[in-house]
Amino acid sequence: LPDGLDTDVGERGSSLSMGQRQLVALARVILKDPAIFILDEATASVDPFTETQIQEGLDEIMRQRTAVVIAHRLSTVKHADRIIVMQQGQIIEEGTHNSLMAQAGHYAELYNTYFRHQSLAYIDTWQRE
Repeated sequence: LPDGLDTDVGERGSSLSMGQRQLVALARVILKDPAIFILDEATASVDPFTETQIQEGLDEIMRQRTAVVIAHRLSTVKHADRIIVMQQGQIIEEGTHNSLMAQAGHYAELYNTYFRHQSLAYIDTWQRE
């Protein structure tokens, strides 16, 4: 925020972008220091570069806590202890990123077709072009 905690955000955050609103909401949750985090697309409204920074912070904050993370972006789920892949309300795969990639199932297909462009290697390549 331009003026930090002194920034006038307007009524109900009307002067904030969606990404800024999302970050403020996330900061409020973190300040409460909960034992359990439930994050539903917590970084959906921020760009991939900002998301990477947020994810690094969240990884540290969520260490030794229970977290349920609902996400579509690879960077959000790749380092999870357990990933549950659902399709039409049913669990179809479960495991770590590496084990799911080794299974070459639905998760691997999603990764290879939709998520690869969000990888840091891709972002680095894209920045150099």
